[in-house]
Amino acid sequence: MKKLLLILCTLLLAFSASADRVKVKLFSNNSIDYIAISFDLGTYNIYADDTILVEPEIGVGRSIELTPSGKKVHVSIDGHSYGNHNTIYFSANDTACILCLNPRNIKHRTYEGNLSIKVDKNGKLLLINDVEFETYIAGVVQSEIYGDKPDIFRVQAIISRTWARKNMNKHKAEGYNFCDQVHCQAYLNRCVRPDIMLGTMLSSGMTIVDEAGTLIETPFHSNSGGQTANSEDVWRSAVPYLRSVSDTFSFHMRQSEWVKVIDKDKWLNYFASKHKLDIHSDSIRNELLTFSQSERKVRLCGVPLTRIRSDFQLKSTFFSVIYDSVSNRLTLSGHGFGHGVGLSQEGAIRMIGLGISYDSIIHHYFTGAHIHLDDLAYSHSYVENYIQQISQIIEEDKLATSQTKSKKDDWLGRLFRLRDREEREEVYDPKSEELDSDWKYDW
Repeated sequence: MKKLLLILCTLLLAFSASADRVKVKLFSNNSIDYIAISFDLGTYNIYADDTILVEPEIGVGRSIELTPSGKKVHVSIDGHSYGNHNTIYFSANDTACILCLNPRNIKHRTYEGNLSIKVDKNGKLLLINDVEFETYIAGVVQSEIYGDKPDIFRVQAIISRTWARKNMNKHKAEGYNFCDQVHCQAYLNRCVRPDIMLGTMLSSGMTIVDEAGTLIETPFHSNSGGQTANSEDVWRSAVPYLRSVSDTFSFHMRQSEWVKVIDKDKWLNYFASKHKLDIHSDSIRNELLTFSQSERKVRLCGVPLTRIRSDFQLKSTFFSVIYDSVSNRLTLSGHGFGHGVGLSQEGAIRMIGLGISYDSIIHHYFTGAHIHLDDLAYSHSYVENYIQQISQIIEEDKLATSQTKSKKDDWLGRLFRLRDREEREEVYDPKSEELDSDWKYDW
């Protein structure tokens, strides 16, 4: 059975020919002074400073609590103290292993792969997930975009994979590759949806390159508001593939429009005190109170719109000003959400809904760029096998309207059972009664 699971998990997780792994700092925006760890699937060996802490391997039903103790990590297993150690390392015994992480006062998360824990310079717990690269990408896609069509997730996977490949050493000095927040890419849970995993698999081996074949930067944002921005208008550096393009596909989506009401005196005093503008000048005062953008602009009275957006916490720089002399307030009528450079996620979602192909979407938002396919990575039969089988599970879910959501979400377990029956040369009938043995594995 172990052999079966190893083969299956190779099918699930080894999307590329290379055995890439990445290290991701978890809960980057939180200070963790306590975490409980349990096991959702598989078994782990637990090491303390390179030495096995407890034998035998442990899994479902066991509970571990970790807290900082000075510069070391205190470990408690099933209510019993196992002392203080420099580093605690959870080593998965195969790729079909899932940890459940429960920090105090923070929503729990689940992750695949290995996990190391030590105390950081601030006396808090530092958690680093050591995980297969493509498993990480699937988790990023789930965290970064919404939708219900696999091609939406294929587009996001391609740009997220490209960014990760290009920025692999972003946190090298700190001992990991990426953080789990938007400073890098959001990675807030393992992928739990079969349609997202399918979209990621469909993009296997795909990245985006420029004319010279070099990986490009692939920024994305929620909604462009109808027009994307030039890279130099936001980050000062002009990049040939990050050009402003018309984007009507972003209209009539969740984040297409926004408004913010601001007191007139607060608005004018901001420009006077922070940017030294003469707000008593009729021309300046009139521009500040009647500013409009039918197309994206870069500055308002010489002040970068990116600065105004940051200081007033606006959703975008794409806004116009409407002044009401009766209330002595002004309304910022805005379009879109985010910096506006690169791909508009909601624009992509709309385009997929209109039947536009994933590659056309990427070419629309990244001017002159090309999709590069690593043929070696995509040639493996297990990729096609997985796509076929996960597609079957998704279709079964659509038909099984009487199933509870939790039952439908058990796609990984159903894939295990499907592969198990295939190995025994049986035909898997999803309508047949499930046996207790279908849910039990000899780890």
